[in-house]
Amino acid sequence: MAETNQKEYKVTWKGWLSLTILVISLSGIFTNANAPWKALDFMVLTGNFGEVAKGIIFTGKGGIGAKDGFMFALTLFPTVMFALGCIQVAESLGALRAAEKIFHPLLRPLLGIPGVSGLAFVSSFTSTDVGAVMTKELVDEKLMTDNERTIFAAYQFAGSAVIVNTFGTGGPLLPITVLPVGIIILLIVIAKIIGANMVRLYLKWYLAKNAVVGGSKNG
Repeated sequence: MAETNQKEYKVTWKGWLSLTILVISLSGIFTNANAPWKALDFMVLTGNFGEVAKGIIFTGKGGIGAKDGFMFALTLFPTVMFALGCIQVAESLGALRAAEKIFHPLLRPLLGIPGVSGLAFVSSFTSTDVGAVMTKELVDEKLMTDNERTIFAAYQFAGSAVIVNTFGTGGPLLPITVLPVGIIILLIVIAKIIGANMVRLYLKWYLAKNAVVGGSKNG
């Protein structure tokens, strides 16, 4: 039985290679590269919609309410569907098991989440949607508990997509900041980790409290 489990979790070279390609693709390090390997970047592969007029895509301009929200949701489908396809292929090659081996020593003490969530951790630096989809997949496959999902969600959605949003939404402020952009991103990540650990401590306190109450009632 032990030999069977060991064989089941063995990571082959295909798993390590697919994990390496996914981490490079999702990390965003080639987004602004002027070289052929820019094609490996996830956001480059996702592409952009064409314009129906100058500066206006198919969702139009000036929409409001639920209808405008629906049109915005349509723009998310390609990214989510493409991410799901990549993850399914990578998972079949053993990338998630490889990620578990690498990230387990880091993510378990840092956030209290399993190492198999390493790909979602990396992708959350550049995309909120992809990180959320990957997290849901992990929970559906029983690789992450509800409490671990809560902690991971707290990490992801505070300062979400930190790299993209720092250069995108925060772009106009970068020229007048007194700190290098690398330090700014590092501080945001540290704040995210602190916030996630506050949720982690609360969950630990809540579970301990309810265990005591349940034990008293049973006693």
